[in-house]
Amino acid sequence: MSKKFHLGWFASAGTDEWNQPFASAGGKPWNGKFHVEWAQALERACFDFMVMEDKLHVSEIYGGSAKMGLKLGALIPLQDPAPLAALIGANTSRLGIVPTLSTMAYPPFLLARLAATIDNISEGRFGWNIVTSGEDAAAQNFGMDTLPLRELRYDMADEYMEVVNRLFGSWDPDAVVMDRDSDTYADYTKVSPIHFEGRYFKCRGPLNTVPCPQGRPMYLQAGASPRGREFAAQHADAVIGVANGIEGMKAYRDDVRARAARLGRNPDHVKVLFLASPVLAETEAAAEAAYHKGMHSDDYVHRTLAFLGAFTDLDFSQYELDRPLPEKLSTNGGLGSLEKFQQWGSGKTLRQLVADGGSTGSIKLVGTPDSVADRMGEIMEAVGGDGFLIKAPFHHISRRYIHEVTDGLVPALQRRGLARTHYTKKLLRETLLEF
Repeated sequence: MSKKFHLGWFASAGTDEWNQPFASAGGKPWNGKFHVEWAQALERACFDFMVMEDKLHVSEIYGGSAKMGLKLGALIPLQDPAPLAALIGANTSRLGIVPTLSTMAYPPFLLARLAATIDNISEGRFGWNIVTSGEDAAAQNFGMDTLPLRELRYDMADEYMEVVNRLFGSWDPDAVVMDRDSDTYADYTKVSPIHFEGRYFKCRGPLNTVPCPQGRPMYLQAGASPRGREFAAQHADAVIGVANGIEGMKAYRDDVRARAARLGRNPDHVKVLFLASPVLAETEAAAEAAYHKGMHSDDYVHRTLAFLGAFTDLDFSQYELDRPLPEKLSTNGGLGSLEKFQQWGSGKTLRQLVADGGSTGSIKLVGTPDSVADRMGEIMEAVGGDGFLIKAPFHHISRRYIHEVTDGLVPALQRRGLARTHYTKKLLRETLLEF
C-alpha cells in the first residue's frame, strides 16, 4: 500500500449549487460564513490547505457574451479571495489558506505586503497560488488591450518572483527587537531597501510590514505547459498536477521533479498534487448512477465548456458537440488545460471529451468511501506521490459533498494510513514537507 500522502482542496470563492436540493447557503454565500465552515470541516479532516481559485473578469468567451456564464454561475460572480483568506485564517488554527493572486493584477510590492500581512494574521499558514492570468478580457480591466504572449508572461513572472522574494527578505528575521532599554522597536540595520531594477519591474523596498512567520509564503502553481512546468519547478513548493490517467500523472510528476533537480532544488521539496473529484455514495451502483447523471446533464456540458473557455480564452460554443474538435486549436490562454482536455489525436467528440473528464480531475474516482480510498492509495503508489487536490465534481459545491469527503472518504484514508490524523507542524510549508 502507498505511503501517506497530502490532501488539499481546490475551492471557489463563487456560488454554491444554489438551485439544487442540497444547496449550501441558499445561493447567497457572500458573507464568508459558508467558506469559513468549509475550511473548518477541512481542518477537522487534517487537510494541508484550501486553495481559492480566481478570475479577474466577467467572461464573454462562451457564445460571445456573458449570458451563459452568468446564467450558470460559471466563475461569475467571484469574490476577492484575499480578504476571504484573512477571514478563514482568523477562524481556523492549522489549515493552510492559499488564495489565487495574479502577477498581472498586483504590483510586486502590494502583493508581497498583502501576503506578509495575511501570513502574520494566520500565524504562518498563508500560501500564494501564483497565476499570470490568461485572458485578454482580464487584461482589459488593467489598462491593456491584450495580454503579453504566454512565453513573455512567464519571463515577466520569473522577474516578478525575484522582486517579491527580495522584498520578503528585506527584513531580517530578528529585525524586531522590542528593546525597552533603548526604546527601539526594530533595528534599522536589519531592514534594507532592495533597489531592484530589472527589465520589467522596478522597486525600491523594503516592505513596511514585519517579516512573514514562514520567511515567505508557501508557493503553489499550476504548471501545465513545458514553460509552465519549468516555472513551477523553479519556484513552487507545491504544483497543481495536470494529467490524464496513471501513466500521464507519473510522467508529469517525474518531469517536474527532474526539472527541479536540474535547477538545483531538492525534488522532494516540490510536491505534485493531482486534481481529483471523487463521486461518493453508500454503494458502488449508487455512485455510478450519480456519476452518469452528473456527467450527461446538459447543464454540466455547457458549464464545463464555459469554465474551460474562461481558462483557455477559447469559445467552444462554435464547435458541434458531436464532432471532434479541430486538431490545431491554439491559444494565448491556458494551453496546458486545453491539451489535457483535447487529448490530441483521440478522435473523441466534444461531448465525449466533456464526459471523459471535463471536471473530474486526472482520473476517475467513483464508488464508496472505502473503494475510492483503496483506489487513491493504488494510484499514489503507482505515480510515486505526493497527493490530491479535491475539487467538487460537476462544478457544484454543497455542504453535503464537503462532508461526504471529510466525514466519509478521509476517515477511510486514515484507516489505511494514507492521510494524516492530526497536525504536527505549525507553519504551512512545514506541514507540506512533513512527509
